[in-house]
Amino acid sequence: MMRIATGGIIHETSTCVDTPTTMSQFEYDRGVIRGADVLERFRGTNVCTGGFIDGAAHNGFELVPLLRASAFPNGLIVRKDYDALRQEMLDRLAEAEREGGPVDGALLDLHGAMVIDGIDDGDGDVIAAFREYLGPDRPIVVTQDLHGNHTRARVAAADALVGFDTFPHVDMADRGIEAAAIIARTVRGEIRPRMAIHQLPLFWSTPCQVTAHPPMDEVLRCVHDIETRPGIICVTIATGFPWADVPDVGSSVMVVADDDQQLAQETADELGMWIWERREQWHSPPLTVRAGLQRGEEAGRYPIILADHADNTGGGSPGDSTEVLQTFLDLKLQDALILYQVDHEVAVQAQQSGVGSRISVSLGGKSSPVQGQPVRAEAEILAVSDGAFSYDGPMFAGLTGSMGPSAWLRINGINVVVVTAREQPFDMAFARSLGVDCAKMKYISVKSAAHFRAAFEPIAGSIHNVDAAGIHTHDFSQLPSTKRTRDVFPVEITPDQA
Repeated sequence: MMRIATGGIIHETSTCVDTPTTMSQFEYDRGVIRGADVLERFRGTNVCTGGFIDGAAHNGFELVPLLRASAFPNGLIVRKDYDALRQEMLDRLAEAEREGGPVDGALLDLHGAMVIDGIDDGDGDVIAAFREYLGPDRPIVVTQDLHGNHTRARVAAADALVGFDTFPHVDMADRGIEAAAIIARTVRGEIRPRMAIHQLPLFWSTPCQVTAHPPMDEVLRCVHDIETRPGIICVTIATGFPWADVPDVGSSVMVVADDDQQLAQETADELGMWIWERREQWHSPPLTVRAGLQRGEEAGRYPIILADHADNTGGGSPGDSTEVLQTFLDLKLQDALILYQVDHEVAVQAQQSGVGSRISVSLGGKSSPVQGQPVRAEAEILAVSDGAFSYDGPMFAGLTGSMGPSAWLRINGINVVVVTAREQPFDMAFARSLGVDCAKMKYISVKSAAHFRAAFEPIAGSIHNVDAAGIHTHDFSQLPSTKRTRDVFPVEITPDQA
């Protein structure tokens, strides 16, 4: 029987934050899963590894699990910790071959924007390590997030990169199934993947990336139309991750063709130029908090949801910015909700005082002056939690999570879910575990860019991405850039020049 190894180190790395990502952060929550536990943990889940498991069964091959490690987005990964994880994966691969014979290839579950201290292209480094071990003839197929900063090196080292089609990412298992089918067909000699990349000098605004809505839905229709052409195996569009200061930061297109390198490159160039010619469609100027609220009030539908994307913990931001909370208080809003405010000190303070107590808090604004000043107020404690819960929304359905010591506070008319873990609200499950009914709120602010939409859009009156003060500003001209090797739109190449 065909044997395919699988593993991965998954991290979206922000070089805008100073806090390093360490082994302990990989071991937290979803953590580091080893050997057969990978199959037990991820079977039936909506992640790429879950798709690998289903795809192996469908395509009749044995999946040989090595190690899967993931950590919340954060700063640069400590080199020795990354080296240890990578080496353990390779050691487990060697052990699996000693015990069961050679594997026929590898399925890797990676992100696409991983940066290690001293290694700009972390994902490419993992792929290259597997290529060196497996040699030139055994295929490597890799799943990648929509927000990868892709390089020619990783394209050269892999046989196929399969990127997500959706944002929010509700198709992760589907892409894992697709990758499993590609590697099975490759090993059987039915196809010979040849991959090409077209890199774009483009920072793609987050509000313009939501794949269920214009303008992004047009991009995906184009991608899927191209995938129906003879000789095309798969097409990936990557919108990039601007908050990683690396040489290849930016958007890209990758095309995998069947035994035709020229077709792959010409098709990637065709789609890349189509995107570039429409570059202004993918640009959305930053919107202030008050302007976002005003647009919501003009629409007159509730709840008004503000995506506080400059403090998106899902991209590595600290999660303790205070501008939205302070604005809600200044406007004396009622039935308003903040998901989530990261503040371990206040969460523990609330747990020690107990439900029903009133406490004086200094909330948020502790990580960086850019994140704003702490909000000092009297707060009522409505609920506390150890943070454990189960996801039930479209993205991570079937997985458990932990927000760490947490509490539901009310400050005047503002409800604040205070947590310890820097994680965005992918769904409403954790809020519900505290007794918070999001649908009954009139105003909701989420520290997220778009992933929240998968669960929150059905209850939303209107949704507005706002650029409150925060480390992950979407005013791309303000991002630190010391390694970028080219001018990009809309920074040096401005919309007026376009």
